[in-house]
Amino acid sequence: MRKTVVLVVAAVIGATTLTGPAMAQQSPSTTPAAAPAKGSVQLNVNTAINQTLVDKYVRDAPNVALAKCEGASPKFSSPVLTFSNYTPGPFMGADANISADVALNPGTQAGTYPLTVTCGGQTYSTQFSVPAPQVSKVPSGAAKAGDGSMAG
Repeated sequence: MRKTVVLVVAAVIGATTLTGPAMAQQSPSTTPAAAPAKGSVQLNVNTAINQTLVDKYVRDAPNVALAKCEGASPKFSSPVLTFSNYTPGPFMGADANISADVALNPGTQAGTYPLTVTCGGQTYSTQFSVPAPQVSKVPSGAAKAGDGSMAG
């Protein structure tokens, strides 16, 4: 027991001795730090399972516009999206204080589109992508997996 106490004390003294001079040699930075962004906007938020959701419209799933901005009456806009259910935050997984449900306007083609939010006289923008729609009709004569049609 005595050896353990001596070793622990020696380790603490050694760590303090090693850390002390390094701290004394540090000088304050003369380079100004970048100012944090006052606002931002994004479409969707990443999850633990899917890390590729931000600024991508997901077909056949709920989509949400999120923004961090100061000022009254925040308003989202996009030429291909409709917004509803504005909800104040904060929100898990996103640095935002306002959100709105998003619906893709019918007939929107795959591509990249702008998303903006305006509040307090400030406007913040991003670009988001819309994927091509998936095939919704099974080709004629295609095998039907799991229905037994391929059994011999």
